[in-house]
Amino acid sequence: MNISYEFFPARTEQGKHNLLTTLSELDTTNPDFYSVTFGALGSGQDATIDTISEISSATDVSVAPHLTCVGSDIHQMTKLLDTYVNLGVTRVVVLRGDIPPAIRDIGDFHYANELVEFIKEQYNDHFTIHVAAYPEKHPQSKNVISDIEYFVNKIKAGADGAITQYFYNTDAYFRFVDEVQRLGVDVPIVPGIMPITNYDQFVLFSRNCEAEIPSWILSRLKHYRKDMDSLQKFGQDVVSEMCLKLKSGGVEDFHFYSMNRIEPVLSLAKNISQAGDKLLTEDFKVKVLN
Repeated sequence: MNISYEFFPARTEQGKHNLLTTLSELDTTNPDFYSVTFGALGSGQDATIDTISEISSATDVSVAPHLTCVGSDIHQMTKLLDTYVNLGVTRVVVLRGDIPPAIRDIGDFHYANELVEFIKEQYNDHFTIHVAAYPEKHPQSKNVISDIEYFVNKIKAGADGAITQYFYNTDAYFRFVDEVQRLGVDVPIVPGIMPITNYDQFVLFSRNCEAEIPSWILSRLKHYRKDMDSLQKFGQDVVSEMCLKLKSGGVEDFHFYSMNRIEPVLSLAKNISQAGDKLLTEDFKVKVLN
C-alpha cells in the first residue's frame, strides 16, 4: 500500500517548526511522497519553495510541489521548474488552479494539459507528473462527459497519474475509474482522502468545491456539532470504513489531505494499513443504524 500526504506551505517560524517535528511520525508510515500546495502569481510561491527545501533536508521522502497554470508564463514556469530540479525534486502535481476574473486571460497556460505537455517537452521524464481527477465532476465543468474529456486530455498530454478531489461516495470513484479506463486511460488514479474533524469548516469547504456529503453523514455530523470528541470519532470511523471499501475494491494508493493537522491523517493511515476484513466498530454501527 502506498500513502502520500498533502500540506500547506509553512508561513511562520512556528509553523515550520511544527511541520518539521511531525515528519518523523509520518515517516513511520513509509509515505510515497509529500505534496505541498502552491499559490498563484507569487502569492505563495516563496513559502512553497522554502517548505519543499526544508522537507527535503529533513527526510528522504520524495516531495511534490503543486504547480498552477494561473497567470504563469513560460519564463516564470521554466525558472520555477529549474529551481525544483536544483532542489532534487522529481515529482510535481499539475493543476489549473482557481482563476480570478481579473487574470483569466493572463499567462501562457490556461489548462493543466497545456502545462503537462510543456513539462514533458522541456524536461522529458525528469518529473513524475500527477494531475487532478474529479469523480463527482469539477465544479466548473458543464457536465460529466466534458469533465472526463478534460481529464483524458491531461493524461494524453503526458501525465503519469492522478489524485482525486476528496469524496465520500466510493461508487463515484469506481465509476469514474471504469469510465476513463474504457477510454484507454491506464494510469494510477489515487483517491484523495479528507478527514472529518470540524463540522463548520467541513461543510463550508465541501460546498465551495462541490464535494457531495451523503445525507446520513451530514445528519450525524449535525448531531455531534457541539461535541467535538464524538464528531471526530464518528468522522474517523466514516473515513476509515470508506478507505476499507476502496481497499477491498483493489485500491492500494491513498493521498491524505492533512490540512496541516497531523494526528487525523496519521491515525487514518495506520487504520488502513492495519485493517483486516472488517473495520467497522460497534460504536460506529450504533451511530449509523440507530
